[in-house]
Amino acid sequence: MNKAELIEEIAASTGVTKVIAGKALDSVLANMGKAMEQGERVIVSGFGSFHVTERAEQRGRNPQTGETISIPAHNVVKFRPGKKLRTLVKKG
Repeated sequence: MNKAELIEEIAASTGVTKVIAGKALDSVLANMGKAMEQGERVIVSGFGSFHVTERAEQRGRNPQTGETISIPAHNVVKFRPGKKLRTLVKKG
């Protein structure tokens, strides 16, 4: 499912227009991003939690040349599914 399909589903299930559903989804995602940018964990009950963790500097390899390169430390977003979501996916 892509973003447009998600917006269509939100609009259909709530009875609002696609424009309003799109604005609501954009707002939710923007606020989640702001919270994670500030180092906060975002928890959506029944769905899961998102948090930012720092990945240490590491060595990598350029696949074209075989040269060893240094990959700088950086932040990554991690997701941990909630119990309800894990159960739904297992039944799948």
